[in-house]
Amino acid sequence: MISRMIIAVLLASMIPVPVMADEKSELLKLKEKIANEREELLELKNTTTNLIELFVEQGLLDKEKAKVLVNAAKKKAAQEAKDQIAKERAEEKQVAEPKVVKSTVPDKPAGEKEKVKGKGPVFVGYVPEFVKDEIRQQVRADLKDEVVQEVKANAKKEAWGVPAALPEWLNRTRLTFDMRLRGSNDFFGNGNAPFLDYLAINRDGGHIPAFQRNEEFQNTEFDRLRFSQRFRAGIEMDITDSLKAGVRLATSNMRNPVSNDQSLGVTGQSYELAIDRGFLQYDYRDEKGRDRFSVYGGRFRNPFFSTDVVYDSDLSFEGFAATFRQRFNEDAPNVKNYKPPALVDLGGRFGINMGPQTPNTMFATVGVFPIQEVNLSERDKWLFGGQAGVDWLVHDQSRFKAAVSFYHFHNTRARANAPNSFANDWTAPQFVQWGNTMVPINVNEGNELDGTPINSRCNSTQSFVGQGCLYGLASDFNIFNFTALYDYAGFAPINVMFTFDFTKNFGYNANRIQREFAGRLLDNRDKTTAYQFRMDVGDRDALKFKNWNAFIAYRYIERDAVLDAFTDSVFHLGGTNAQGWWIGGNYGIANNTWVNLRWMSASAIHGPTLNVDSLLLDLNVRF
Repeated sequence: MISRMIIAVLLASMIPVPVMADEKSELLKLKEKIANEREELLELKNTTTNLIELFVEQGLLDKEKAKVLVNAAKKKAAQEAKDQIAKERAEEKQVAEPKVVKSTVPDKPAGEKEKVKGKGPVFVGYVPEFVKDEIRQQVRADLKDEVVQEVKANAKKEAWGVPAALPEWLNRTRLTFDMRLRGSNDFFGNGNAPFLDYLAINRDGGHIPAFQRNEEFQNTEFDRLRFSQRFRAGIEMDITDSLKAGVRLATSNMRNPVSNDQSLGVTGQSYELAIDRGFLQYDYRDEKGRDRFSVYGGRFRNPFFSTDVVYDSDLSFEGFAATFRQRFNEDAPNVKNYKPPALVDLGGRFGINMGPQTPNTMFATVGVFPIQEVNLSERDKWLFGGQAGVDWLVHDQSRFKAAVSFYHFHNTRARANAPNSFANDWTAPQFVQWGNTMVPINVNEGNELDGTPINSRCNSTQSFVGQGCLYGLASDFNIFNFTALYDYAGFAPINVMFTFDFTKNFGYNANRIQREFAGRLLDNRDKTTAYQFRMDVGDRDALKFKNWNAFIAYRYIERDAVLDAFTDSVFHLGGTNAQGWWIGGNYGIANNTWVNLRWMSASAIHGPTLNVDSLLLDLNVRF
């Protein structure tokens, strides 16, 4: 705006008009107004300088920072002035040369003293009064806005006043919060067979007491509409520049490692609030401040790049893990400007855990995780995991990521008890969903001729002859997993992402199972493969109003491909032995508020028929 006015003034100044002796007063007035404007500008400059000095005196702004701020402003003003002069000169050259208009004032009589010195016509640029007033007001407004914005920016960046008003530790603390309201409707196919609820049978002590409590079988016949909510609140604090601690609370009314959902419909009871995570994290940084490796300890989020074929999104890991990174092309502009998507279920792509979010790296993650500490035994249950992969921005913001992993579950398979013995009761799992092959640890073998039970730990008051009273996993789990994704950003801001996941369990040993549990299984075949294809289209996150993304996937997961306790808890009502399609998407209805809609259609791969279609609608908020 100012530039256009200055050009107008310059053009106006090029219109030549004769100056009579009586016009000197007008020139003096113009000089006086210019001097007044200069005085106003100096007053504004002095006010700003005094304001900065006051901040320094009050301890709100460091003296050195104030000096840097003033010098930067001077340098910027000088440069802008040079640029403006250069621009005006260039514009002057484009304006045609004005024609000289000779003064029409009649010549003075001979001998009369000249009132105007010099010979020939005198040219003075005439600046209209309304142009000068408009320039004056615009200069004031622009200078005021510029100064205010610069002061605000520096105050926000340097937290003026905050260190003196708040405790220092608050500057190193971050709060997190998210909440989800869910409505789900499960539709069961006609002809579904009954499926045993092994977790309830183990808990109740056999088939008969579980049947009496109406808990022996899973629901596979009656459509079910349910509502639930999930609440999670956490705090993270930087202990040092490299060490941080975190704690998170979450709803948890079930002893379920793959869900924090609280079912609605318990009006007579209060919700449970549990410590979902508590961890320490150390990040080693190089001389450039970039993390080279991270070490985690406690209970923390999934450190592996994976999908919910292997690990559910809500699963937390207990133990210790470390991630190592070898960077390449780290100074490339696309790497420096890359903004990773949000975490798995906090606005990003549901069901995909991105793992280490550092593009242009080769990375490796290892971990040791205790699953269950067994009393009076040295045979605790463990998970040992290792992963190696590459994370590469192949072109601009398009990302390729792939990793191979191996997970060894130690002491998780069942071992049969001798009659009247409980030595191997510890091999029963603490939690299962459904799908994995199960074998009895204790079995009702029938009675002797005199009626004395052969096995007092599993008799006819607990289960029928041939049935078990306590069940465990038939297979060991030594899982190979390959996960890859390509996130194409060529249609920015719309992304297209392809994901592939393949899993093979090398722990299933049919000969050992037959030897230890002869005759207990109707089908002892090796069914240990899983894979998934998935495509996502849309925004990487749905954290802003009108952000969206959609996905479609096909999943095939055989009964012993992965541990059913840790896999997805929604597809086919959770667990393994399932195949089918699922489709859905996210839509941002406000900032940090979005809805997620999913439709899943799945059926059992092996054994009895079990067809389940599920519709889920989630309302999510976070900050």
